[in-house]
Amino acid sequence: MDEFSLQALEFSKVLQHLASFSKSEAGKNACLMLQPFSCLKDIEHFQHVFDEYSLWKSKGNFALHDFPDIRFLLENISAQNFDPDTDDFWAMREVLKLIKNAYTSLHIFEKEFPILCGEYEFDFPEKSYSALVRCIADDASFKDESSPGLLLVRNELRGLHQSCLRKVKEYSEQYNIGHYLQDDYMTIVGDRYVLPLKANFKGRLQGIIHDYSRTGETLYFEPMFLVELNNRLQELKQEEREEIQKIIHLIKELLFSEEQALKQAWEFLLLLDVNEAKCGLAEVYVAKHKTQLQGHEGFCVPFGETLTLEKAYHPLLLLENNKTKSSIQIQPIDLIFRKQDKILVISGGNSGGKTVALKTLGLIGLMCLAALPVPVAKGSSILFFKRIHAFIGDEQSLDDHVSTFTGQIRHLAAIWESLDSSHLLLLDEFGAGTDPSQGAALAQAVLDGLLEKACYAVSATHFPALKSYALTNQGVRAASVLFDENSKKPLYKLAYDQVGASKALDVAREHGLAESILVKASQYLLVDTKEQDLVIAKLNAVAVEREKEVEHLQKELQKTKQKREQLQEKYEKEIKILQTEFREKSQELIRAWKTEKVSAKETMKKLGQLRTELVKNETEKEALPEVDEKALKIGIEVFHRPWNKKALIQEIDTKAKKVKINLGGVSMWASFKDIEITGSSVKQTSKIGVIQNLSQTKSSFTLDLRGKRADLAITELHQFLDNALLAGYDNVEIIHGRGTGALRKAVHEVLKGYAVIESFSLATEENGGDGMTMVTFR
Repeated sequence: MDEFSLQALEFSKVLQHLASFSKSEAGKNACLMLQPFSCLKDIEHFQHVFDEYSLWKSKGNFALHDFPDIRFLLENISAQNFDPDTDDFWAMREVLKLIKNAYTSLHIFEKEFPILCGEYEFDFPEKSYSALVRCIADDASFKDESSPGLLLVRNELRGLHQSCLRKVKEYSEQYNIGHYLQDDYMTIVGDRYVLPLKANFKGRLQGIIHDYSRTGETLYFEPMFLVELNNRLQELKQEEREEIQKIIHLIKELLFSEEQALKQAWEFLLLLDVNEAKCGLAEVYVAKHKTQLQGHEGFCVPFGETLTLEKAYHPLLLLENNKTKSSIQIQPIDLIFRKQDKILVISGGNSGGKTVALKTLGLIGLMCLAALPVPVAKGSSILFFKRIHAFIGDEQSLDDHVSTFTGQIRHLAAIWESLDSSHLLLLDEFGAGTDPSQGAALAQAVLDGLLEKACYAVSATHFPALKSYALTNQGVRAASVLFDENSKKPLYKLAYDQVGASKALDVAREHGLAESILVKASQYLLVDTKEQDLVIAKLNAVAVEREKEVEHLQKELQKTKQKREQLQEKYEKEIKILQTEFREKSQELIRAWKTEKVSAKETMKKLGQLRTELVKNETEKEALPEVDEKALKIGIEVFHRPWNKKALIQEIDTKAKKVKINLGGVSMWASFKDIEITGSSVKQTSKIGVIQNLSQTKSSFTLDLRGKRADLAITELHQFLDNALLAGYDNVEIIHGRGTGALRKAVHEVLKGYAVIESFSLATEENGGDGMTMVTFR
């Protein structure tokens, strides 16, 4: 991406806003270093990373916070002159502690985050982390327990300190020197214990003067009885330093041995901080307007075959608006290319938003290439542009003797040969810096060349010739910025397939130019130009009205969608309640059947009452369409609504409008209206489906137990019989195979225990013989 286009579109300002949301200085620096990617796979990868981070953050079990910058430390681990201090070790400890917490939190949801937990998997530097936690205290000092030697030395130092305090107290009381001292405490100067003696008592006591206070009123005096203790103190301090050097050397060796793991862990933490900053951008987008944007997925626009940016906000305007806490409402625009469009020509009055539209598209395009979240509505998509060239702003250079027009031409000439369908050009008033007729001709020729190269472009212009060009050339679409006809103020909206008048006089009047000048200017306008402007003004008024109608319809559509979602949610809750009630009552009836507390006749009567009650209480009935008979084929997968399960078709009876399906080993006949072919949306079990399931009778119902262990087969048999009774079947078939006869015997023992079974017997030889049992219910 050329540097001029990045500057013209103010990409660096977006990065500055992004950096402000990171948690650390290192993260800020990483944000400022971001650049657009040239590979689509890289962009989509980091978009997915952001999606995963956003979801992880929403779970609330980890929060990223500020952490120290250890880049210099990591860069010098393997250097011979590597000489870290305790502050460096403390910084490393804090970073590794944060990484470990993040790593642990992420892997709780490992399956939900395949990229963060998979592609960014690394060996955590456990040895270095354990050593730093054990040795480094919160105040960046070495802990006593860092080594046995250090613990012994410091214990002796503490004992020596107590001895000094005791001797000073005894000496003070014995010789009554309390009034000689400036303060009632002992202090340390040059690693030696001393007493703060008043200067006017100098020479009264034997000892050594080490220093004076800044005012000269206090001298730091070492009595002779402390000399021996202070000498021992010096020895212990030297031993302490030697022990600390041993600890530093050990930690340095651990850091060196795990250098690669430390660097990978650091890069991972920076990745998290950059994505935290991206979340900050997305939160601003949500907070600054009421429109539903791209969603929690991070506002990362998918790359598609068309450029469709709905309700696109200029990112910098939103971010600056948020920074200044302004109450001004930023207006979005729709930037839409049809499949056949390559060039969009925007015309209309000054200050109407033409340049903002160009910058909005360019900046959103750059941010998408950098895998940053952008403020657009759901349903938006963008083309993958490898290069975005912005001809916006003044390209003149006094040093190089280059005018605005010459600067634009030089810029275009430098890139012309490389242009293709992966490039986007943003042309703001291209050709305006020279003779209008020649500039317009040159601009049209440039657009012709771009069409031949299949290059995409958006051009803002006031040239009448370019306006006509946009309306008459294939692959080019016209658009106009809209103005309120009464107030003459811009609406910051685009109307497509029409051109707009420049409204120079209206803008001049709005900004205070003298009326006498404006009257003269009106007189200089040609008559045909006035008529042309009048026609365009009428078109503008029609477009404004159309935009209002569309906006009203969109609001009504949104209300309807919300109402529908609320009704759907309510309906699904009612379905669940109904299913629960039906299941409980049915299970209660089955238990009563099995224990013979009620007769079969009475049970069936109650079951009928239950069905009647369910139908009576049903206030909303869902009309379920029948499946397309032509699409039904043996072996395809279907969804069985009453049982809320997938099944395979075994047989098709078009006359009876039924299919025989296999539900996990259980075969049964089902009506066409109770199934749908997999691939269409799977719907929840409806109230009608539950009742229809109860009304199916006189159909064969088969269970195949062959090859199963006896205990599993018996469990499945109980469920099968319960379902058959619940569905109202008169007869069922149980296939147990011949074999040794053990499974058949176990099945018959179960059947004998069912009071609701009128009879059972082995099938005829042509139907399976002693490998199948036929069961008849009462």
